[in-house]
Amino acid sequence: MLSFEKNANATPIELVYKTDFSGWSTHQPEKVRNLVERAEFSGAANRYIEITDEAGRLERVIAGIGNEPTHKSLGALPNALPHGAYTIEHPPSEGIYELALGWGLGSYRFTTYRPNDQSDPRVLHLDSSHQSVQDEVDTIGLVRDLINTPASDMLPHHLEAEVRRVANRHRADLNVVLDKELLKRGFRTIYTVGQASASEPRLMDLTWGNENDPKLTILGKGVCFDSGGLDLKTATGMRSMKKDMGGAATALGLADLVMRRQLPVRLRLLIPAVENAVSGNAYRPGDVIRTYKGLSVEVGNTDAEGRLILCDALALASEEKPELMVDFATLTGAARSAVGTEISAMFANNDAVASGIEDAAKELDDPVCRLPLYKGYRPGLRSPVADLCNIANFPEGGAITAALFLEAFVDTTRWVHYDINAFNSKSRPAHPIGGEAMGLRATYRYLEQSFKR
Repeated sequence: MLSFEKNANATPIELVYKTDFSGWSTHQPEKVRNLVERAEFSGAANRYIEITDEAGRLERVIAGIGNEPTHKSLGALPNALPHGAYTIEHPPSEGIYELALGWGLGSYRFTTYRPNDQSDPRVLHLDSSHQSVQDEVDTIGLVRDLINTPASDMLPHHLEAEVRRVANRHRADLNVVLDKELLKRGFRTIYTVGQASASEPRLMDLTWGNENDPKLTILGKGVCFDSGGLDLKTATGMRSMKKDMGGAATALGLADLVMRRQLPVRLRLLIPAVENAVSGNAYRPGDVIRTYKGLSVEVGNTDAEGRLILCDALALASEEKPELMVDFATLTGAARSAVGTEISAMFANNDAVASGIEDAAKELDDPVCRLPLYKGYRPGLRSPVADLCNIANFPEGGAITAALFLEAFVDTTRWVHYDINAFNSKSRPAHPIGGEAMGLRATYRYLEQSFKR
């Protein structure tokens, strides 16, 4: 964890660049050189040496940060160093934010169901001038907590409570369209997907900021648990489906960061929240739903529900023609096949926006890969009885056809769609196993650069 109070007893950490290692080592006393040689230390990121005094007490730590400081450079140290307080000795003029961010992200623990967990993270003490990094650490921690929480405690009504908590913190307005009211308002796909659950389907609509500022709309898929519906998933496929609201969690986190940093935008956050459950009134393959936009959709598969709840939200968002719409969704296994579990698949209908996000992603090491909205696959979404089918009539390119389905509900607004995994299947520096805010940092950097006073 991070602290912005001085601690005279904190153990200093000396940073060593890999590129400077040779020169640095020649100026070290023999004791240090011997430790370096024995540990095969070369300044690589997350490698470190403990220097003790004559009594064996920890005196300082020498830590490698690789060729340049990134958020991963020290991300493993909060779980590796001895318990205690630390401070960076002679912090670099550039990169201290990223180093602190990595420490904060690496300190994350999900202990809701383990109140007696004693694995306290190590505390890094920083100058108060770096306190803004805590915003990002807290926001990503919020996203991770929501995704890691099991569906028994994160159904649509629980998710609404979390959104309301964020709204109240920032004095934002929150309107919720609940259950049968969805039908009256024309949000039939959201209602239909969620009608079989004991926790009523809902559409959360948060607004914040000056009405005269540029309009930014963020959307997130809030399927709080996905059984697959009547097209039931296998036990293995269902095991991780508490994370199917990862898009909603990421969207909420991005909105939270926008409000924390007071970005000059008129923010709108739309989260359709449902549980795709099985019951006597569950929707069926072959059903036809009249969407908010007026297009009719045939249900080809009840396990392709995320695009159904998002299509109504996207159509609603498009009505006010915002400057930019960004949606996050754990939408397809095809995206995981295409880019793996650690990269966010990204679609965009505007090349300049896509390039800006890709540049930010590379700069921040928040990997994003743009996939094409290839128009040649559109015919695969045709239905013999409706305007569209929610799945294509061929199995290939599933992430693309899902994005093309969503695009049918977007007007001329600049639009970005993320198909994310929202989960770390293994622990990496600054990225512990469990829920993850994929694409959030890159997107915020792009927004920060785009919407300036």
